[in-house]
This record gives sequence, C-alpha cells and structure tokens, in this order.
Amino acid sequence: MRLERMAAGGARVLVRQALEVAAKDLRVEVRSGEALPVIVPFGAAALLLLPIAVGADLPLLRQAGWGMFWVVVLLFGTLVTVRGTAVDDPAQRDLLALLGVDPAARFAGQTLASALLLVAFQLLLVPVAVALYDPGLAGWWWLGPTVPLVAVGLAALGTLAGTLTAGLPARGTLAPLLVVPLSVPLLLAGTQVAVGAASGRSPVVWLLLLLVVDLVVLAAGVLAAGSVGETAR
Repeated sequence: MRLERMAAGGARVLVRQALEVAAKDLRVEVRSGEALPVIVPFGAAALLLLPIAVGADLPLLRQAGWGMFWVVVLLFGTLVTVRGTAVDDPAQRDLLALLGVDPAARFAGQTLASALLLVAFQLLLVPVAVALYDPGLAGWWWLGPTVPLVAVGLAALGTLAGTLTAGLPARGTLAPLLVVPLSVPLLLAGTQVAVGAASGRSPVVWLLLLLVVDLVVLAAGVLAAGSVGETAR
C-alpha cells in the first residue's frame, strides 16, 4: 500500500513538473512570437505555391489537397517543434536540474508545449487548404482526432531531435533532418485518414497507427530522457 502511494505521489510530481515546463515554454513563445507568427505565413505561402506548380487541374487539386496539406504541416511543423526546443539552452537545462526537475518531465513538458503550438498551426492552415484546394469535407470530423495525434507525434520527434542535437553548431539543420524521415508514418496515416473518410471507408486503422507511433516515440523519449539530457550537456 505504501509503495502504491509513493508511486502515485511520484506520478503527480512528474505531471506537475511537466505542466510547469510546458507553461514556461508557452510563455516564452508568447513573449517572443517567433514560431506561429513567422512559420504560419510560410506554410500558407507553400499551400498557395503548390497549385501553381501542379497547374490549374481542379480535379487533381481536390484529390491531392489533403496530401499537400499534411506535407506542409509536417515540413513546416518540424520547424515549429524544433524552434520550441531552441529556448532550452544549457543554462536553462542546468537550472531545471538544480530545481530537481526530472528529465522525463522536461521531455514531456516540452512535447506538450510543442504539440499545442502544432495544433494551433494546423487549425490555422486548414481554412487555407480548404479555400485553395476545395478537397471536399466529407468525413471532416475525422480531423478531430487526427490533428492532435499528428501534433503529439511530431512534437515528440522534434523534442527528442532537438535534445539530441543540443549544443551542436549545425543544430538548426540536423534536427529537422532527423525528424522528417521519421515522420513519414504520420504523413501516410494523416493522408489516408482523410482519403478513407472521403470515400466512406473507416479510417480507424490509420488512427490506430498514429496512436501507436505516438506511444512508441513518447515511450522512447521518456525512457531516454536522462541519458540523452546528460549527453546534450
């Protein structure tokens, strides 16, 4: 019974620390305004330029609309989540360590903050994609679970990559290069959810794939948080 209470108390401490880290990162982003106000316009511009490259083939644009949306979300969303870990410099990591913040809680908090930014990023781009591509909104409610699942997976990948490359001179290049190949399952599943919903097929299998990817990356990040953090210092 005592062990159960101790475990429950430890879990509450980890959750509280993770929420505090997430709140700190979000406050920094609100003050600096360097992620969403800068990257969202570039994402919208990419959605605007892609039809120019493809041509004015409206049936093709409708068919490929959601796929192009998810490509832009993953490419530019990677910059959002990597930018979220850029404020975590060695001085801040040392301060959090002195305050007794668990490395797993730091990873979870940074992932949560990045995921919230990515959800906002996706929601801001959805109207742009609908206006430009007219992809059809059949089964649009499946975006409800897809958006946060993609955000959590991409945020966890970006946080882990940002921690691994912390302190390296080419961090801004290396971190996205680590994230983009690993995010292919998120791209595939996000696109297939939209395609399946539009054609009347159940996209539950693809949502389960997103969930599995999220759980695997989160588990890997939490388990490796301590050793990765020590390597990055």
